[in-house]
Amino acid sequence: MQDDGPTLNFWIGNALLAVAMLFLLFMGAIWDYLGAATMLLWIAVVIGGVYFLMRDKGGSNDMPG
Repeated sequence: MQDDGPTLNFWIGNALLAVAMLFLLFMGAIWDYLGAATMLLWIAVVIGGVYFLMRDKGGSNDMPG
């Protein structure tokens, strides 16, 4: 039986990508506090968001290959 609803990984991934978007909106202010570490932190948040989205087992698995 397949659950068609979004999984926890889906929500975590989207939450991390939303945080990454907020980072971009406030990049100047965050840069003043953290300096170049801001970019490293932003990259880590984006990688985490994409990782959780890719781990999501939802959707169709009928693709060939």
